[in-house]
Amino acid sequence: MLTRLAYRINSTLERWLPEQRLFLKSDSETRFIRLRPATQAIAVFFGGLGLAWAIIATAVILIDSISAGSSRDQTARQQAMFETRLNALSQDRDIRAEEAARAQDRFNLALAQVAEMQNRLLASEDRRRELETGIDVVQNTLRRTIHERDEARAEADTARLALVKETGSSRSADDRARDATATLEIVTGALGETAQERDQMERAAERAAEIADQIADEKRALESRNDEIFAKLEEAVTVSMEPLDKMFRQAGMSPSDLLSTVRKGYSGQGGPIGKLSLSSKGAVSADEQRAAAILQKLDDMNMYRIAAYKLPFAMPVKDRFRWTSGFGYRRDPKGMGTRMHEGTDMAGAYGTPIYSTGDGVVIHASWDNGYGRSVVIEHDFGVKTRYAHMSQVRVAQGQRVSRGDQIGDMGNSGRSTGTHLHYEVLVGGTPVNPMTFIKAANHVF
Repeated sequence: MLTRLAYRINSTLERWLPEQRLFLKSDSETRFIRLRPATQAIAVFFGGLGLAWAIIATAVILIDSISAGSSRDQTARQQAMFETRLNALSQDRDIRAEEAARAQDRFNLALAQVAEMQNRLLASEDRRRELETGIDVVQNTLRRTIHERDEARAEADTARLALVKETGSSRSADDRARDATATLEIVTGALGETAQERDQMERAAERAAEIADQIADEKRALESRNDEIFAKLEEAVTVSMEPLDKMFRQAGMSPSDLLSTVRKGYSGQGGPIGKLSLSSKGAVSADEQRAAAILQKLDDMNMYRIAAYKLPFAMPVKDRFRWTSGFGYRRDPKGMGTRMHEGTDMAGAYGTPIYSTGDGVVIHASWDNGYGRSVVIEHDFGVKTRYAHMSQVRVAQGQRVSRGDQIGDMGNSGRSTGTHLHYEVLVGGTPVNPMTFIKAANHVF
């Protein structure tokens, strides 16, 4: 049965593949190998399969090489675009820093002018009080002189009555004339002295009026200058506060809640600015209210500065690097499907220094499974930062660090495909996009 089937197959294939014989000759004999049509068909079939496999493999390799080349070009273009963006961000940051420095200089100048103005106001107030005291002294002297004159007249009348009572009316006209003349001379002298004192008081009053007018002019000039200084101070404080407000709001935090929290931990008092004094009537003037409002804003600015250093608003890498993977869902680099990437990756040279992005306490500094060698820092306001895949950790658990302190070196430890830093920011234990804090800080730092 099999022989017949093989014969039929060979007969059918012989039309296209006739039987072939391969002769093998040696010194002593000659042999041949018969290649039947079925054998040739099998050889052709497997040869075709091998040729097709070679063509397909070659095509796959060519496609991979072409796609790899385009991927490298795309990566190079993205890197150039990121470098351009980073340069622009750096220039913008420098401009913001320069504006903040100029605002600080304007603020310091305004403070010096306020101090000078306050000293001049106090000096003018002292001069006014001295003039009021002098006028009171002159008035008291005039009243005392008039009182003494009245007493002298009363004594003279009493003496004259006593003389009349003792001597009766037997006095001569010459005696009465002499008495009248003496009395007239006394009265004339007293009146002359009173007139001189009155003239002196009038001149003193005129001088006091002139001085009062001069003081009033100086006061008006000081008030005008005061308004100008307060306007500059208010403008400088507003210009300095707006970037800070914008930074905290873009980071998803409430500025009022931050100020309240910082004040609870920093409630001490003191400083170079003395307490504002009330006016002579005990009421708070409009200038004092404006000054109090400016001081309140300065206090808010100081609280903002403390909060900014407590929160991770700095860059963890200062050397050259490139962004490789952002926050959000992505395809797992180990081929484990789609996963949530809870941070941002920065690729750089092996051993690149890594810095703390804010003040805080190190709560983890060792190996952590997929994160490899990692550091976790706990900041204030319920914020934490994680730095993973390090080659070396340079801090210890429980250590307090400040912004800009080196905490490790960039590496490739843990579940990683290359040298990079995996940087996370957690608010209340929930991962958030670190770029929110990094971009927000561009308005200030």
